Amino acid sequence: MAEAKSILADLTKAFNTGVSYMMPVVVVGGICLALSLASGDATAGEGMVVTNPVLKNLGTLGMAGFAMMIPVLSGYIAYALCGKPGIAPGMITGYLANTPFGDNHVQTGFLGAMLMGIMVGYIGQWVKKWNVGNTLKPIMPILIIPIVTTLIVGFAYIYILVEPIGWVMRELISMLSGMQGGSALILGLIVGAMAAFDMGGPVNKTATAFTLALMAEGIYEPNGAYRIAVAIPPLGVGLSTYLSRKKWEEADRQMGISAIFMGLIGITEGAIPFAVKSLRTVLPSIIIGSAVGAGLGMIHGVQCMVPHGGLIVLPAVTHGALWYAIDMLIGVLVTALCLHILRKDITSSEK
Repeated sequence: MAEAKSILADLTKAFNTGVSYMMPVVVVGGICLALSLASGDATAGEGMVVTNPVLKNLGTLGMAGFAMMIPVLSGYIAYALCGKPGIAPGMITGYLANTPFGDNHVQTGFLGAMLMGIMVGYIGQWVKKWNVGNTLKPIMPILIIPIVTTLIVGFAYIYILVEPIGWVMRELISMLSGMQGGSALILGLIVGAMAAFDMGGPVNKTATAFTLALMAEGIYEPNGAYRIAVAIPPLGVGLSTYLSRKKWEEADRQMGISAIFMGLIGITEGAIPFAVKSLRTVLPSIIIGSAVGAGLGMIHGVQCMVPHGGLIVLPAVTHGALWYAIDMLIGVLVTALCLHILRKDITSSEK
């Protein structure tokens, strides 16, 4: 049991490391692509068509960022497990996973890349333990470990794993692409609740990784829903400090100003000080509000091209920009209403 917990902790740390290193790549790529597409013309059957040469090149930079995000994810998952020797084989096999391969042009995307990163990490740990002579020790981290892990994991992917992982990915993409109505609402509710549950912690980061992975496969609605959700906790609590002034201390009302500012730029952690002081009332309120906002975002098909939330990314919302703002507002109002119901008026001594 203890060993299983240790492995789970290592994998959690590795996934969080991979996501944190991947995030700047996605941000740069997403912003470049969003700015490029914002200048385009909507053409039936072709989407947004960009004709300006400079902005077309800007879009090329954005696509390069999206192409790099999967290898970076895999490389730094491996890095978290076995150090620097895992970066090169992790990125190489991650690139392989994100590239159509074989007669059937199988592309396993984020799922394959995550598995490649894990395999490279643990095989790298094993190779590190080899008892080699003093002559080979200096070249182990820069030559032996990267080559051995690349060959083992690469050939395992090519000859064994590519088809089953590819099948899982096709089924997942088919399911998510076909989500409409009730099923889309359920996914949005789950993503929104995860966004607010620990406000930047492991559960929040798991939802982040999920939406980023789907972006890599060309599915942007879950990211749009999630980006609505991350802004709701600080905005909802901040609004409550103004609308329900009798239920908050003066210090809380002062913090409400900064919470609103943080919510506008998509920083969920702005709600943490309020949750720490009153977990019983704040946590359920922000979970409900975020779930409602994200669920509505999925129903309305909101698509966001960048991995950030709040109103500052409105230009990067390529589908349903008005619904993005409206659904966020509804989630904020729901959070404020829940807080008004759950919280009691403060007493004179508390004031």
